[in-house]
Amino acid sequence: MFVLELSHTAPLEAVDAVLADHVGWLDGLYERGVFLASGPKEPRDGGVIIAVAEDRARIEEITAGDPFVRAGVCAYRVTEFTASKTAPELERYRETRG
Repeated sequence: MFVLELSHTAPLEAVDAVLADHVGWLDGLYERGVFLASGPKEPRDGGVIIAVAEDRARIEEITAGDPFVRAGVCAYRVTEFTASKTAPELERYRETRG
């Protein structure tokens, strides 16, 4: 499982200019089951996404396709972790170290 932390690298006006494309990109990844939760940070200087994928290389490929990244208005910090405990609704994503 991955925590994707977005940090804005441009003024909020530039971020907002690409926001609709970013939301469409998010929607597609939710439909494919890659993203589990997302939203803006407070204060609004970026965002956070919880994601699942087969490996870090796939996540890096996915984040490179974010319209925010392509427009140069945000950067990602990717943290991979083992979801050894989850809420019951997320049980299918629970992992064990192997």
